[in-house]
Amino acid sequence: MNKPTIEEILTPKPEARPRIYAYTIADTVHEGLLKVGQTTRDVRQRVAEQLRTAAISNYTVELDEPAELENGLVITDHAVRNALKRRGFDNPMLEWVRCTVNDVRSVLTELRTGQEFTGTHHETFPPRDEQAAAVEQTYTYFQSRWQQDAKAVPRFLWNAKMRFGKTFTTYQLAKKLNAKRVLVLTFKPAVEDAWQNDLESHADFGHWQYLSRKSGRDPSQVDRDKPVVFFGSFQDMLGRDKVGNIKARHEWVHTTAWDLVVFDEYHFGAWRETAKELFEGEDADVARKEASIEYAPDLSDVNEDLEILSEGEAGFLPITTRAYLYLSGTPFKALAAGEFIEEQIFNWTYTDEQRAKGEFPSRNPGKRNPYGALPQMRLLTYQMPPEITHIASGGEFDEFDLNEFFAANGTGVLAQFKHKDEVQKWLNVIRNSPDAPRSLDSLKAGIIPPWPYSDTRLLPHLQHSFWFLPNVAACHAMANLLEERHNVFWHDYKVIVAAGASAGIGLDALAPVRRAVGSGFDTKTITLSCGKLTTGVTVAQWSSILMLRNLKSPETYFQAAFRVQSPWSIKNPNGDDPNEEEILKPVCFVFDFAPMRALRQLSEYGIGLSPGASNPEKAVQDLVSFLPVLAYDGANMVQVDAGGILDIAMAGTSATLLARKWESSLLVNVDNATLGRVLKDPDAMAAVERIEGWRALGDNIIETIINKSDKIKELKNKAKEGELTANERKELSDDEKEYKSKRKLVQEKLIKFATRIPAFMYLTDFRENTLQDVITKIEPDLFLTVTGLTVTDFHLLVSLRVFNTERMNEAVFAFRRYEDASLRYTGIESHQELRHYGLYDTVVAIDRGATLDEINEKYRTSWSELSVGPVCLDIISFLKSQPVDQSRFFSFKTLSRAAGRDAVDMDVLAALNLLTGSRRPLLQVHAMLIDEDGTEHELPLEELAGAQRTGTLTHPVTREPIPDYESRVVPFFSPTEVLQRELTDG
Repeated sequence: MNKPTIEEILTPKPEARPRIYAYTIADTVHEGLLKVGQTTRDVRQRVAEQLRTAAISNYTVELDEPAELENGLVITDHAVRNALKRRGFDNPMLEWVRCTVNDVRSVLTELRTGQEFTGTHHETFPPRDEQAAAVEQTYTYFQSRWQQDAKAVPRFLWNAKMRFGKTFTTYQLAKKLNAKRVLVLTFKPAVEDAWQNDLESHADFGHWQYLSRKSGRDPSQVDRDKPVVFFGSFQDMLGRDKVGNIKARHEWVHTTAWDLVVFDEYHFGAWRETAKELFEGEDADVARKEASIEYAPDLSDVNEDLEILSEGEAGFLPITTRAYLYLSGTPFKALAAGEFIEEQIFNWTYTDEQRAKGEFPSRNPGKRNPYGALPQMRLLTYQMPPEITHIASGGEFDEFDLNEFFAANGTGVLAQFKHKDEVQKWLNVIRNSPDAPRSLDSLKAGIIPPWPYSDTRLLPHLQHSFWFLPNVAACHAMANLLEERHNVFWHDYKVIVAAGASAGIGLDALAPVRRAVGSGFDTKTITLSCGKLTTGVTVAQWSSILMLRNLKSPETYFQAAFRVQSPWSIKNPNGDDPNEEEILKPVCFVFDFAPMRALRQLSEYGIGLSPGASNPEKAVQDLVSFLPVLAYDGANMVQVDAGGILDIAMAGTSATLLARKWESSLLVNVDNATLGRVLKDPDAMAAVERIEGWRALGDNIIETIINKSDKIKELKNKAKEGELTANERKELSDDEKEYKSKRKLVQEKLIKFATRIPAFMYLTDFRENTLQDVITKIEPDLFLTVTGLTVTDFHLLVSLRVFNTERMNEAVFAFRRYEDASLRYTGIESHQELRHYGLYDTVVAIDRGATLDEINEKYRTSWSELSVGPVCLDIISFLKSQPVDQSRFFSFKTLSRAAGRDAVDMDVLAALNLLTGSRRPLLQVHAMLIDEDGTEHELPLEELAGAQRTGTLTHPVTREPIPDYESRVVPFFSPTEVLQRELTDG
């Protein structure tokens, strides 16, 4: 896929307004008739085009009104004609109705006031390719399990991002399975409307019956010959007894023989941390209520039973069914701690969606693209001027702390920012106010970057935006600051504070936003939030989000970012072509002002989308091909490729953060099934006992854990049949505590062993081999010395899945990249000829073999639109023309003349910065100290950097301080390995 240009990334927003129109023709055939239609263009022009071919000129446009509703939806001409027909007006042909203009106006009024006129089972669209694939993959897996064991109860996971169409696709699966009884249990009751509407609106399910708690009926009271779907929340259908067993609240839930049980809105693994991070800015009581709406309390219990204890559903759910289907909106291709193997998972990610969007037109010419309205995201990061960032920068990499920068106190009209002056300057910068601070590099380069509220290409996309702030006080403080008299620019925007108890809980916070946005065409809004409205809501008009808080996890970051990726379009805009769609939001934007942190999130997200990928850089490359990244570094706005993102992400990774990858519980598996495999293998037991600190856990700890688990199951099963005695209840409680505690101790010891692996990687000098080969074939003695395990021991534990090789590959890659980037930063190339990184059990290529022509083309495509581009190309052309024996050193003056400049100017400086600082540099910079007698001394760059920090340079020979050393230091350039190779070969 060709990399888009900056102009393509900053896509103009289309101008379109939906209209309902009606016209008459003055002749006997059309007497008393009105043609009712719709368009997004000028009505008179549209009508004239319609009638021109028939040479009709005796027409009159009787009505031309907006088709927009206050909730952002659009009235269609079909809805108007259907409403007129329900009133008894004749519709003798196509779009012509026998009525008056006042009748049409009356119907429009009814539709605008919220009356709906919808048919039943009127939709006929087929499943999309990916929906059909999900159904086929699931059906095939279920059938294969039933062929092996007719009594098997298989489970399957659909891990699909929002707008995949999970409800419609689930019904298609049920239909293919010939299911008669389907139970949908959700952890998020607010999704019921979608389940009911999809069943009752599509012709494929014409005879199906829909029931829920609201219907007051259960499956025993309906037609047994017709399929039935019962929808309920987990907490409505199932409760817990005194010892924690899940019990059916209704007898029929337990006694009905279900064909398919669906768990909707199921979140794996880190759901609790995600909920906590999303709402941590809210007041404690509000955060608790918001989290309980988004993530039902029962989820934690099911998570533990299913994931950690490796229980089958039959072991803890009082339900009889043929199969289970889990639906998750988690954006990662999570393998759910190994509970679902690869053949049990169907994934549909943002990358999949955007790839399908791009491929559909060529594969289906003339058809409406079902993905066409799903906007492509763009990430723009900005390095803010030091005058702003100095008050909130710190840490190992001097990163901009958004939480500190936007720190505030107070509530309501009394809320104020702690750094109010700097926040005001930030507001001035993002709209490029004349008095806004500028970085020195920006002033030198003379380039004005595309600031969000200044660039004419971006402004239309910020008509309705979402600002994600650290806490409630910051939201109120921002609203107060935007309303101050001097901030005239911001007064054009209606500001909605969706934060705190006063904003409402859950969907209650959405109504004020919808009222303020209205149709979205004539209004301008800014929604301020610190957690509310970041999940489960759609405001089609939101086209951009400003990330103004620190977020730790990529899950949370992109869950918030995807709020602005909802489609905004009008289908059949002119009422005469069902395949036409007017797309009002082709792209959407994420703006971030902490660049290194943002790119680190993007890197982890891309790798997380493909945990099994052999090359993490390829995974990130796939993502950024559909999510272009522009980064403003204080002087230039440049597009960052996958390698650049990883370099920045890893260079901005401290040793502490890197170590956390090796302290992750995901690296080890301690579920009962894995521990059981270890227990059954004497050699494996002997191996784990050699892990440092293992013996301190006590004798037979694995056997104790498994026995305790069995005892817990036995007591819980007994409780299902009758009351436990007081002693038995106490025994159950004590056993559960001991079981969980010992399992955690085992996990900690295994992780402690895993943390020894980075030390081994650091000590070994083999980089191109897989870590597995280095351990087992090249340096087994070193591995034993560092970790305490023999090669045979480690091999055996890996084969029993005690260690997760997919996660190890990711952690090894992070280490290799970080080590390489860190050493290059200090001027050291650790392994000059390295062409590959060895991961744990696979090898990935390092992209360092580009030819000079390829590099030249990269500059041509990436930089040609900026003034620095032609200068780069002129210098490259000059370098290519130089004989090998004359290309050892180049001065500033020489390279300036090569670019056609009489002296060194800003464009030359910027070009040399690119040619020496990119991932594939052609030139390396040196420094020469010239004595008064003309003697030359080359200076190490780190020594010169130290002098710039201290203000003092020591002479390399005499060791005396040199006064005014800057006037005696001259930079020069020499060819890199890439350039030398090209010149020699040429």
